[in-house]
Amino acid sequence: MQSDMISPNDRLWAILSYIFAPLVGIIVLLIEEYKNRPFARYHAVQSIGFGVAAIAYTVLFAIVYTILTAITFGILGLCLWIFFFAPLVPAIYYAYQASQNRYFEIPWLTGFMIQQGWLTPPPRAVA
Repeated sequence: MQSDMISPNDRLWAILSYIFAPLVGIIVLLIEEYKNRPFARYHAVQSIGFGVAAIAYTVLFAIVYTILTAITFGILGLCLWIFFFAPLVPAIYYAYQASQNRYFEIPWLTGFMIQQGWLTPPPRAVA
């Protein structure tokens, strides 16, 4: 098998990397067999960035949620709690994209990671 071929295991690790970001992405980079596979590595590194961004969102939203809930005596708290699940929606979408053997870019995040040298741009000739 060529190293540029995408195996079902590469795809599975990519899917899990987004669903359980950033933990599984870190695990993928620690597994010798997968850290050198372009598809698995690309999605693992990108999912780590996504996971960090999701954690930052959750922390910031928790602060805003607490303040707004305290100010409105719990009224907004009844409505806003659903936004804690907001990172789950793109995570599922990105997992789906990875399941289709696609290299894709997360707006702003992928470009930033490539610019910093943390992520290698994907190959262009991937179907």
